[in-house]
This record gives sequence, C-alpha cells and structure tokens, in this order.
Amino acid sequence: MPLTFDDLLTRARRLPRDGRRAILGIAGSPGSGKSTLAAHLVRELNGSGEPWVAHVPMDGFHLADAELERLGRRDRKGAPDTFDAAGYAALLERLREERAETGGDIVYAPGFERVLEQPVAGALPVPPAARLVVTEGNYLLLDTGAWARVRPRLDEVWFCALEETERVRRLVARHERFGKSPADAAAWALGPDRRNAELVAATRHRADLVVPADAMTGPPPCAPGPAPSTPV
Repeated sequence: MPLTFDDLLTRARRLPRDGRRAILGIAGSPGSGKSTLAAHLVRELNGSGEPWVAHVPMDGFHLADAELERLGRRDRKGAPDTFDAAGYAALLERLREERAETGGDIVYAPGFERVLEQPVAGALPVPPAARLVVTEGNYLLLDTGAWARVRPRLDEVWFCALEETERVRRLVARHERFGKSPADAAAWALGPDRRNAELVAATRHRADLVVPADAMTGPPPCAPGPAPSTPV
C-alpha cells in the first residue's frame, strides 16, 4: 500500500517511549518539502489540545553573513561548512536530556528569518512538556565532520523524495518570494543549491523512511477532525 500522511502521523506518535522525549529528523535536498512536512506534522499531532510536539529547524544554525564574509564562504551560503553543526548537535543532545518529570527547563533554540536570511537567537522555545521534537534540515544524515554527531541524537530520520524538476521549480519560487530576482533565483538554485542537493541526495540510503511527495501534505489548517491523543 502507498505510504500516506496518516501513516506518518501514526509512526510519529509512537516515537516517544518510556517517558522520554523523542526527536524526529526530516532530511532532504533544498526545496524538497522538509519544512512543509514538518509544519503539517506538528500541526496535526498537536491538534487543538495541549501542545506536545515542538518544531526546531536546523536553519537557525546558519552562520551569520558577517562570519561567512570573514571565512570567505558567503558565495556558497547553505553548504555544510556554513552552519554551526557542532552547536546543532549540542542542542539536540540537550533536547534529549531535558525531561518534564525531572523539572526540565524551557530550551530556547535559534530560528531563521528568511526575509533577512539571518539566524535569530532564542527564537524558538521548547517547553518541558514537549514529548516529541521535529527537526528538519539538509544535512541530518551527513556523516562527515561535526555533522556525524547529529544522526545518533535522532530517534528516526525521514527523507523527503521529490521529483527533481518540481524541487527546482519550488526552490526558484521560494528564492523569488524572499527577494531574489528571477535570474538570481534561478542561478542560485542551479548553482550552490544544486551542489548541496547532490550531496544531500547521496545520504538518502541512511534514512529510516523515504517519504514520497504524495504523503507529505496533510489536510488544510481549517479541516475539522478530532485532536490526536498524546502518547503515554
């Protein structure tokens, strides 16, 4: 049977076990639908009840443009060495350790402002009651450098598989939406983004689950339905 969005919800609900917090990673190439899938999962799992799922994207660990300029990496922003991979791995470790039943603290994660294309410190609060954290990004399955510390801190990693022409179309549209001219958007998507996409695609075999495009989208936000129960 084809994988469905409901199958993904069922699988995600089962991840928190034995009273501990679980972390679900969603990987994929730029423009493959990672953020959209993560947002749909968090919305549907939380329902209208007390939120128990948090969303912490990897993008908050982009190095600031000033640092990229200093390092001479500004022209390939988005490559693996333009992120604080060690800091991201450290945050995931802290998220695993904090437990509501032991009086854990709110964990503040950095966000990413797409209009400014800059990280924003302390933008995403993860409360102690969050039993599942959904994190998404390009390099969750990369096994080189500090990125190799990421995968062991994730309970599962799902890989978003989107047809290449559609992936590039979405990526160009996203770059245009956040201020690039059509020519610059296409040049970036077919230049730095494509090189990064090829690197990410080579990690697909390390995923626990490959998610096809048809399974990535849940119902619209206004769709009625019972709130899912929080796992024990």
